[in-house]
Amino acid sequence: MNKRLITLSAIIGLAALSRLLPHPPNVTPIAAIGLFAGAQFRNRKAAFLLPMAAMFLSDLVLGFAVYGGALLKSQPPVYLCVLMTVAIGRLIRNNRSALKIASATFGNAVIFYLVTNFAVWAWGALYPRTWSGLIVCYTAAIPFFRNSLIGDITFVAVLFGGFAVLERFFASLREPLLA
Repeated sequence: MNKRLITLSAIIGLAALSRLLPHPPNVTPIAAIGLFAGAQFRNRKAAFLLPMAAMFLSDLVLGFAVYGGALLKSQPPVYLCVLMTVAIGRLIRNNRSALKIASATFGNAVIFYLVTNFAVWAWGALYPRTWSGLIVCYTAAIPFFRNSLIGDITFVAVLFGGFAVLERFFASLREPLLA
């Protein structure tokens, strides 16, 4: 068995399970999971499939046990953002410097804010479908953006930093160098 693959999968699974714990609104590991998977998995299919599976399974629990079916109906823009986050992680895969990881984290938080709040405005009933309604929607979401950014920074630091520590102590977790 590939110890690296198993460890990365377990880390992503544990991060996804943390969504089930009480937390402030929008302080979740969703973006960090996607960025981490995109940057760490050599196999492109695994990089995309594992975060989507983790999201789907934790959404099933949250949808049925906590929020009801409405959660599942509102998730397509979130899943789109997860896919984009994995793609961003793939872009930094071969050069995972702290600056690139931080830039990807911030850029992803902005993308998530723009996409999901546009969806709230476009498909929801809270805001009029006018330019002013869109501005009000984005303005009302600023506290959630702050929470998302705090959560993203925290979980990215834990996932990337924690795995870097594991790689340092366990050579079997290090990615083999390509010839």
